[in-house]
Amino acid sequence: MSDMTLFKKLAATLTLSISPLAALAATIGGIQYAPQYDYREFFNAADGKPFRVALIGNPFPGLPIEQVAGPLLAQMQANRPQPRLTFTYDQPAETPRPDYRLVLMADPANDMGAYSICAGVKPRFRPNTPGRVYLQAIYCRNDIAMSQTTVWTDATGPDDPRIGELFRQLFPVVFSDAFGLRPQSGGAIR
Repeated sequence: MSDMTLFKKLAATLTLSISPLAALAATIGGIQYAPQYDYREFFNAADGKPFRVALIGNPFPGLPIEQVAGPLLAQMQANRPQPRLTFTYDQPAETPRPDYRLVLMADPANDMGAYSICAGVKPRFRPNTPGRVYLQAIYCRNDIAMSQTTVWTDATGPDDPRIGELFRQLFPVVFSDAFGLRPQSGGAIR
């Protein structure tokens, strides 16, 4: 067998073995961190506690939000970040200070900034692309966006395994424990 034939067989095998992973992969957009972002603050606020999620809009507009919210929360919990937190949609009777939360906005308008969303500005949306979930994910502390990114994937419903993969890839980005983001590391590039 020639080297070229062996190479082609090896390349085909590698491509086929990676294909299922590529089909589940989500795409993460641009990432921004506030200068005061500190993973340890998030960890302390979330570890062993409920952590509120604010879902704005419906990532699956063909389904009633009641059929979407519960399965999304289950997917988030199954793929949660490092702290032993429990995601919840429950709003406390009295807003805590500081008010830590994850905001997931489906199909935000292009001019909806993270600070506006954390501050509670009335949301504006763009049209949904059928079969695609597009979320803006923002970790808020009070009215400050501590981190933000966008994420999207093709999915048929909230139970689709690609949604679980989306959250598995999203959480280490939004709640990054990268050394360069630690305040004591001195002058991290953002």
